[in-house]
Amino acid sequence: MWISNAFAQAPAAGADSNGLMSFLPLILMFAVLYFIMIRPQMKRQKETKAMLESLGVGDEVVTVGGIMGKVTALKDQVVTVEISAGTEVHMQKGAITTVLPKGTLKSA
Repeated sequence: MWISNAFAQAPAAGADSNGLMSFLPLILMFAVLYFIMIRPQMKRQKETKAMLESLGVGDEVVTVGGIMGKVTALKDQVVTVEISAGTEVHMQKGAITTVLPKGTLKSA
């Protein structure tokens, strides 16, 4: 009596397209995330993998810990790096971060 009855209203004419428009910001955020974060990371991983596969004896390298040395032996996943005359270190291949240009260690 004091409260009027509530009646369901018919949906507006453009209500179906409103559902798609609500997902548009989410789709745009994912696209931006892909091009800013995911794609460059995949490219970096690909370059690192190619660098490790092309690693050879005699290459001058820098390790994750910042140690510079010359590769003296290679096995499947183990690399032997000579860090000074007569001092060799065995490490995993993934610990190599950079291959230096030839002759870098001679001038250091």
